[in-house]
Amino acid sequence: MQAHTPVSTVLTQIGESFKLLLFIDKRPISTEQIKLVRQQIKALPESEGISFDIVDVSNQPYWVEHFKLVATPALIKVSADAHQVLTGSDIASQVAHWWPRWIKEKESQIAQENSASLNFKEGVNQLDDGGKTSTLAVNAVAQSTEILRLADEIFKLKQDQESLLAQVAFKDRIIAMMAHDLRNPLTAASIAIETLELAYEPETVQSKKITPKLTAHLVKMAKAQICTINSMITEILQAAKGSGAEIQVSPQSLDVRSLCHTVMDSFQSKLEQKKQTIDIDIPRDLPAVYADPDQVQRVLTNLIDNAIKYTPANGQIAIIALHRTTEEVQISIRDTGPGIPKDKQKSIFEESFRLKRDQLEDGYGLGLALCQQIVRAHYGQIWVDSKRGEGSCFHFTLPVYRG
Repeated sequence: MQAHTPVSTVLTQIGESFKLLLFIDKRPISTEQIKLVRQQIKALPESEGISFDIVDVSNQPYWVEHFKLVATPALIKVSADAHQVLTGSDIASQVAHWWPRWIKEKESQIAQENSASLNFKEGVNQLDDGGKTSTLAVNAVAQSTEILRLADEIFKLKQDQESLLAQVAFKDRIIAMMAHDLRNPLTAASIAIETLELAYEPETVQSKKITPKLTAHLVKMAKAQICTINSMITEILQAAKGSGAEIQVSPQSLDVRSLCHTVMDSFQSKLEQKKQTIDIDIPRDLPAVYADPDQVQRVLTNLIDNAIKYTPANGQIAIIALHRTTEEVQISIRDTGPGIPKDKQKSIFEESFRLKRDQLEDGYGLGLALCQQIVRAHYGQIWVDSKRGEGSCFHFTLPVYRG
């Protein structure tokens, strides 16, 4: 469809005898109507200098309200006296029918203006000798011009308002997602530091169990979790600055096997509390993927955390990876929890969606939505296979590194 002139630039010529406005919508038929009407007007006598403008009603709803339109396409002839509406599929032929009368009205108006002894000013009220106001005649075209110009400004302001509200809503969602994800690394780092603290309590049974090797492991784990927290805070600050609605990724060669072991180590305390076991089945020859380590870690952290949460005590969890095709690697996290109803298996990836069983659980219902955004940012897919009472298996894919 052709580009249409903005209202603010269309309605600027004051003092015209009449102008034509063609109201259309986004249907394909509108393009044909524009072509037919424009060709018809060009073929008519004395058409030079007559304003003919296109109005897309979906972009300018205030015009529809002002002229009380009930259907499109519609052509409106705005003149000094009033306005006339032509509708239907034969607007071009109707224009040809009415054109002689419109030209006569134009000539009559010009003659009246030339013979007038007073220089009227639009919209101005002047006082007569008796102190009473006498309203000057106002050109209807100029009046419509001002009304529609203001309508256009209102429309633009509402668009700006919607855009700003969308940005604020996006920031709120991102911050809520980060708050949700900060809990896991913060808990892991706290446990590591609290365990290290025991080493500095002399003459206690716990301090004697903390060997130099364990100390090094705890320091490494705490450092890794703090780095994760720092990365999340950085993203929160970027979101607060309005960095855009898309998840930002910095892909590089990534060893999935190593990352899975790192994430699993951060959940050891939770696994021990519920006496759960976790198996990792990842081939040693699995190719590296082209992905952002921090973002993929967030996906794994969310999925493993959910698996632990919904798997009962003494249950089993599995992390499986395979070279699915020559182009991608598939990673799966399987639990032995209650499963997810088939009719909800797509909805769980929507922001703030929560299953009825989770209404009283902690969280924002944002973890899986965030996982989906991250995976899609890597041009991958994420989905779930699940049967009620038999557990769930979440799968996602990442592209193979081709460096």
